Amino acid sequence: MVDWEIRQASAADVEAVAELRAVVLRPDLERLGRYDEQRVRRRLRDGFVPAHTWVIEVAGRFAGCVSLRPAGDAHWLEHFYLAPHLQGSGIGGAVLRLLLERCDRDGTWVRLNVLQGSAARRLYERHGFTLETEDSVDVFMVREPASAAR
Repeated sequence: MVDWEIRQASAADVEAVAELRAVVLRPDLERLGRYDEQRVRRRLRDGFVPAHTWVIEVAGRFAGCVSLRPAGDAHWLEHFYLAPHLQGSGIGGAVLRLLLERCDRDGTWVRLNVLQGSAARRLYERHGFTLETEDSVDVFMVREPASAAR
């Protein structure tokens, strides 16, 4: 696996994250007939909260991001994007394990949604997420803290 690190995001990261989102989501959104070049970036910009977002760096360069937003009884895992050339390298799984370990220590449930047919769903299932509900576009998943699952 490639060496990586995460750092707290800043407001200056929003455009790099918005661009990566457009690249990563494009194939699935096009397959679902929902790709809009401006909307995919605008939705990220409108919901970007640096305080809940980490930037993934490989060799000191921007490679991805992930957000963990507190909301009610759980945290929402959002905006988890990794540059296409790094997907499958183990970085995504390692970043996810790190965040989930923090949530397990705190006894926090984690929720997310993934697009129907997205390969990312398998990653989430391997890390203990289960189906909560779904519609024609989104699959909503939940993971209880490891301490609660025992």
